[in-house]
Amino acid sequence: MDEPAGMGAVWFDSALHWIALALEAAGVAVILLGAAVAAAALARDLLAGGAKSDLYRNFRTTLARGILLGLEFLVAADIIGTVAVEPTLGNLATLALIVAIRTFLSFSLEVEIEGRLPWRKGRDAGPPAGP
Repeated sequence: MDEPAGMGAVWFDSALHWIALALEAAGVAVILLGAAVAAAALARDLLAGGAKSDLYRNFRTTLARGILLGLEFLVAADIIGTVAVEPTLGNLATLALIVAIRTFLSFSLEVEIEGRLPWRKGRDAGPPAGP
C-alpha cells in the first residue's frame, strides 16, 4: 500500500523536530552537568586547601568547558530545528542571529579557557629547540 504523497515529508519533519528537541535537552544537560562537575571540583579543592586564585581559575575553566560543549549541542539543535520547519527567510535570519550569538559566546569561552586567541596557539610554544 502506498502512503499519501505528503506522509513521508510529515514523518521526516516530525523526526527532525524530535531530534532537535533531544539535542536541546542534551545541551542543557551538558551545561548542568558541567556546572555540577565544576562545583564538585571546587569543593574538593577547597577541602584540599588550594590557593584561592587557583580555585577561582580552575572553577571558571571547568564551568566554561561545560558551557562550551553545551552550546555546541544547542547550535546543532537550532540548525536542525530550522530545517524541520519551513525554511523561510525570516526563520533563516533568526537562525543566523542565534548561531552568530552562540558562536560569539563559544569563541569568548574558548579564549577564556585557553588564555589566548585560537590562531595564536602555535606562536606561544617558544623558539624551536636547537641541535
